[in-house]
Amino acid sequence: MNTSSIRSDHEALYASMDELRRLLATGVAESADALFVELRKLSATIKLHLAIEDRMLYPALANASDAQVAVIGKRFQHEMGGLAAAYEDFAARWDTTIRIGAEPERFRDEAASLLDALHARIQHEDRELLPLAESL
Repeated sequence: MNTSSIRSDHEALYASMDELRRLLATGVAESADALFVELRKLSATIKLHLAIEDRMLYPALANASDAQVAVIGKRFQHEMGGLAAAYEDFAARWDTTIRIGAEPERFRDEAASLLDALHARIQHEDRELLPLAESL
């Protein structure tokens, strides 16, 4: 399976997460507008990326002749459901510049935690899941 579009998405997600971290470091209140814009960009990329995984990656893994590949794919898909829900909750809670600026410490803490989880997930996919898919 060709995973180049998934890997390209991962690079875009890493870049967006890096930009969000940079903005968090400069100060949430001062960067609320830019944080909001970058968060929308990240959200759009995640939404499209998850759709690609659901339509292409996970079905390919589920139909693999090696049952262990199918099991691993199902585990990754299940784990992503929890993280995707957490991200959706986060994005819905921080859906305006005003909300971000009103609670800068809370936003910073929640964003940092979520970005760490997303980063770890993408790295795990890059190291374990995508090589499996590429072997199909």
